[in-house]
Amino acid sequence: MKNIIIAVVVLLVLLASGSLFAVKEGERAIVIQFGKIQRDEATGETRVFTPGLHFKLPFIDSVRRLDARIQTLDGSPDRFVTSEKKDLIVDSYVKWRIDDFARYYLSTGGNKLQAEALLKQKVNNGLRSEFGTRTIAQIVSGERSALMNQAMEQASTSSDELGIQIVDVRVKQINLPTEVSNSIFQRMRAERAAVAREHRSEGQEQAEVIRANIDAKVTVMLADAERNARQLRGEGDALAAQIYADVYSKNSDFYSFLRSMDAYKKSFSSKQDVMVIAPDSDFFKYMNQSQAK
Repeated sequence: MKNIIIAVVVLLVLLASGSLFAVKEGERAIVIQFGKIQRDEATGETRVFTPGLHFKLPFIDSVRRLDARIQTLDGSPDRFVTSEKKDLIVDSYVKWRIDDFARYYLSTGGNKLQAEALLKQKVNNGLRSEFGTRTIAQIVSGERSALMNQAMEQASTSSDELGIQIVDVRVKQINLPTEVSNSIFQRMRAERAAVAREHRSEGQEQAEVIRANIDAKVTVMLADAERNARQLRGEGDALAAQIYADVYSKNSDFYSFLRSMDAYKKSFSSKQDVMVIAPDSDFFKYMNQSQAK
């Protein structure tokens, strides 16, 4: 009897644990019964269980918990073609959440990876159609917001069949392909190098002009200085000659005597000099006089 009671208690515990299920905050749950999603008998709509503790039929009903929060789909960049037939590498992300839990489960099996793969394909189709109607200049300029809004509208229409609501579509970065970027960078470098060479040649030309002007000014200044020096030297020589003439006219004998003394002083300053002069020459006339006048 005691064993029967224990068995009954264990069975009741198992039935109770199999009848209860909890839904966490940020999740929603649907119940699958005999392979079908459980619906409300009155309205016929899918029964979606909110966070809390709920009951189900043990061993018959299975619970599938689904994340009801806003999800972020941020995959790898994709290649798009503009209306100019030019390739662009576009990096974008999508904000989405589950809108119809039954449709989401039926279309994706509740697999988030599969849902994101299907969603990314639909979003890329919308972006591809929008990029294909615009040029690079329009995409880079102020039309990016309009492009993202229209792409989100197209993706939202096609994502309804997945039971997904697209909250936002944003383009993070737009780049040119590597091979195109390299050619553009090389062309930009060549253009900048040509501009630099032009600036250098203009600078050298201006330097030559400035140098020529300075050389001309220096030549003129040196010529003026030489002319002024010669003029001053001539005026000084004339003044000296005038002074000598005035002095000579006042006392010619004394002037001649001083000049002879200066000549003696300069001639006899070095003891190693040898002079061959006749004693009765005019050079010694003041030495030969017995008395000075």
